[in-house]
Amino acid sequence: MYAEERHRTIVNLALRYDRVSVADLAARFDVTTETVRRDLDALDKRGILRRVHGGAVVAENVALVETAISDREPTFVAQKTRIAQAALKYLPHPGSTVLFDSGTSVARLAAAVPPGMLGTVVTNSVPVAAQLAAGSAGTQVHLLGGRVRGITQATVGGETVAALGRLRCDVAFIGTNGVTIRHGFSTPDPDEAAVKEAMVAGARRVVVLADSSKVGVELLVTFAPLSAVDVLITDDGISAHDRAELTAAGIEVVVA
Repeated sequence: MYAEERHRTIVNLALRYDRVSVADLAARFDVTTETVRRDLDALDKRGILRRVHGGAVVAENVALVETAISDREPTFVAQKTRIAQAALKYLPHPGSTVLFDSGTSVARLAAAVPPGMLGTVVTNSVPVAAQLAAGSAGTQVHLLGGRVRGITQATVGGETVAALGRLRCDVAFIGTNGVTIRHGFSTPDPDEAAVKEAMVAGARRVVVLADSSKVGVELLVTFAPLSAVDVLITDDGISAHDRAELTAAGIEVVVA
């Protein structure tokens, strides 16, 4: 596991349980306690966690912490690849209109789409738009206007939200930073949340792609309640309890 993968999992565990311990993390990752202490020290220096005796707790500003897309790309690669492959079956028939959100899991799906499968694509992701425009003959690619956030390479803002408000697409593939029964689907940034909310509202069917480290995590801004999402595609790291709760809430949970 990459150090960045460990760091993100540690942060998500701290968000979920309020505290993490050195011993538990060492056993979970099968690494030495010294490695875990270095991880916690690094997260403490970044202001994400606060070191305490035997572990760490969530820092006050952790809800605002967001990782750059370039840092997220090499994390959970195998899980995201399986999630993308599982998501292919939810593509509508050729000629339909598809919304692609920003994020690394959605970008992997876009890269996996066979030529000729997509009719019209609308996205706020600069990398996804560039990739599909260059590699999918016959696909009309529309990049939503707005301010480009460097950290996510996605367009956001009033212009983006207004454009989405005029659309009705067949299916939207959405990324998320967290999902819980109580808080729904959430993300750290209000501007990103507003775009995701507009995408959810503008699609007949909503499919969320999220590796299992996001399940049980609550971030600052909710962009969709559970009732607004049709399908959650995740990996086999999701617990049986979490899967049962989400299924009972009416979401089709697909484990890739």
